[in-house]
Amino acid sequence: MELSAVVSPLEAVSIPPLLDGHDGTNRAFGNRPQIAANNDIDAIKAWLARFLDTETTFNNYRKEAERLLLWSTIQLGKPLSSLTHEDCLLYQHFLKDPQPAQRWVLPNGRKVARAHIDWRPFAGPLSPSSIRQAVVILNAMFSWLVTAGYLAGNPLSLSRQRNRRSQPRITRYLEDDLWQEVKLTIDRMPRETGREREHYFRTRWMFSLLYLCGLRISEVVCNQMGSFFCRRDNEGEERWWLEVLGKGDKLRIVPATNELMVELSRYRRELGMAPFPLPHEATPLLLPIGGKHRELTRSAVHELVKAVFEKTAVWIKQQGPEGESKAERVMQASAHWLRHTAGSHMANKAVDLRHVRDNLGHESLTTTSGYLHSSDDERHRETEEKHKIDW
Repeated sequence: MELSAVVSPLEAVSIPPLLDGHDGTNRAFGNRPQIAANNDIDAIKAWLARFLDTETTFNNYRKEAERLLLWSTIQLGKPLSSLTHEDCLLYQHFLKDPQPAQRWVLPNGRKVARAHIDWRPFAGPLSPSSIRQAVVILNAMFSWLVTAGYLAGNPLSLSRQRNRRSQPRITRYLEDDLWQEVKLTIDRMPRETGREREHYFRTRWMFSLLYLCGLRISEVVCNQMGSFFCRRDNEGEERWWLEVLGKGDKLRIVPATNELMVELSRYRRELGMAPFPLPHEATPLLLPIGGKHRELTRSAVHELVKAVFEKTAVWIKQQGPEGESKAERVMQASAHWLRHTAGSHMANKAVDLRHVRDNLGHESLTTTSGYLHSSDDERHRETEEKHKIDW
């Protein structure tokens, strides 16, 4: 059955008792529950409470749990705690094209506040990779609710492909010729007025930061210029580093190459600041146009990067019909592609894979890579020598 209800965020949604999950068919009645939740919303909130200290993770996990809860109760007419394996397969099909769009999709794809009347849980259809990520998150939620004694079983566990081969290589990156086109697009940006100059130098700095350091968007918006520091290596040469608070609240240090520090000093001079930051300086790595000292949002950085990719695609199309496929590939790119591009280019130029691992903050190369070790100074020298943006 389909319930006629208003699609609302998790904190505001109202679910009738018939669908709130207090007597869901997959409830673990008779066990000793480890959480106090007696309905699906409270159970989801108990799971989400574990991630309150990590905003990005919390927002992503809430988004996926919220979408499934709303679809289950409003479109399927079942409590989340009554979902079966077949229901979960149906939901994955729904993610490919959330219909009816007027119920599920943001008007014109524009983001609004969660309390806004136009709020919807989707901006449009999800890509295959986004669907896979949603399933991973929901599988973790269901598994936790089973462990917590709230659910009797995990309806997604039958879908898990434990022996599935990993992809042999990263495909979401920019090949050398497309990367050159992106840099040319930035070089063509107007800089006649003060505002245009500030936008130009900020864009150069942003792409340098994302590419040379291989940072995630969250690492760009959550770190500050005071995280740069300089120290002497074993040969007495001063080298700059950037300390990054990354995924899972893990700290790592990333080589700040000479190219990167030149771009940083250019950007800071354009803002009327000293070329190099002071220790513990609270200035965000990226600033809004106009000199306001507050960090940009993740969506703002994403939109700035996408704007450059879109202009690049337009330029490629203007060169002739043979560029159509290249333009389409650039249009698919996102800020995270720059991280993959950085890793791919470093590997292609024979940077030691241990150094690539440490630069990008990966957990390991393989299950045995915990035994590998390379010195920071060697990593800095090789990154400096082989990984360049070459504006």
